[in-house]
Amino acid sequence: MASHKNSGQKTICVHTGETPDKQFRGAISPIYMASSYEFMEVDVKRYPRYFNTPNQEFLSKKIAQLEHSEGAMIFSSGMAAISTTLLAFLGSGDHIVLQKDIYGGTRNLVEEQFDRYGIEYTFTSGLYVNDFECCIQPNTKLIYIETPSNPLLKIVDIAAIANLAKSHNILSVIDNTFATPIIQRPIDFGIDIVLHSATKYFGGHSDISAGALAAKQEHIDTVWNLGKNLGGNLSDFMVWMLERSMKTLSVRVKAQQKNAKKLAKKLQKNKYVDTVYYPGLKSHPNYELAKKQMNGFGAMLSFKFIDGIDSEQFLKALKLIKPSMSLAGIESTMLLPSRTSHALLSPEERADQGICDGLIRFSVGMENSDDLLIDITMHCTRRFNKVCRFRNV
Repeated sequence: MASHKNSGQKTICVHTGETPDKQFRGAISPIYMASSYEFMEVDVKRYPRYFNTPNQEFLSKKIAQLEHSEGAMIFSSGMAAISTTLLAFLGSGDHIVLQKDIYGGTRNLVEEQFDRYGIEYTFTSGLYVNDFECCIQPNTKLIYIETPSNPLLKIVDIAAIANLAKSHNILSVIDNTFATPIIQRPIDFGIDIVLHSATKYFGGHSDISAGALAAKQEHIDTVWNLGKNLGGNLSDFMVWMLERSMKTLSVRVKAQQKNAKKLAKKLQKNKYVDTVYYPGLKSHPNYELAKKQMNGFGAMLSFKFIDGIDSEQFLKALKLIKPSMSLAGIESTMLLPSRTSHALLSPEERADQGICDGLIRFSVGMENSDDLLIDITMHCTRRFNKVCRFRNV
């Protein structure tokens, strides 16, 4: 495989991590579907659960180059990547500091499972570095952040958290799913471990469930040592699908981001919209920080209507945008976090994060932005009195 270390992102997406077809020299990677490999007189004993089949090995190189890391691993889901990583570095008596505004599934993992393992945890009260520092204890081993956060697109100072962790000799971990390495490379800011739900932008077509990790090799080795026992590897067919999808990661993310910025500005001016959450708006409280650590602002946003509009009925009225559970596909989707991504949180926990029942998370796709705007405004505005139960507006 040729090295593309110094190439641009689009070149890395297209060419790095291609599995070589030495027999027929095909233009794309072949799929090595074997679940059993030779063990005698070989340099590597390959086994799917060891994360080292040919397709797994080569795609990991693409992810590592994009994230500017020494190595990477591919998992069967984002939660497999998150849970394996956290449990690899935490044991009974250890403590972790977590940003309070994180994906609901991650928070549920911590709150439902960590007590069983004797792992102590503290969620921060805010997002500034001092909010993290005051939570650090003598037995703290990890700081965990997610920026931009799901679903309110809150921004955390990545460099400040990385420096804080290093000053206390603890590891820093980030969920970089919403940004992707196309927009944000946390390792360049000093973060130790980067996690992804590769189901999202890496897959990009709503047909793959996968997770990913990028880090220096010593941390990869620690996670691998547990991962080989937990068995959260991804099948080689899906690894092949993921590699194919990642070839277009750069162009997809940039096109979706362009649409999101335009739609966020339009929604902000809509008289029926109360608040838009998007780090690319100057009204966002951390706009300057986002501009500093992100190459753009991503393709995710959230918004809530003014009082009197039924968000669920609004979603039912959409014709082009799909009310759908996940995010980051080439098609635009919307959902209610209170009913989906953060449904496992208590109403009090959601309220503490600012997630109201009517909040809508908007994953902006690659469609024509004018068509998306028509679906949101012209079509629905005409029917709001009937469908969305407007009152006194």
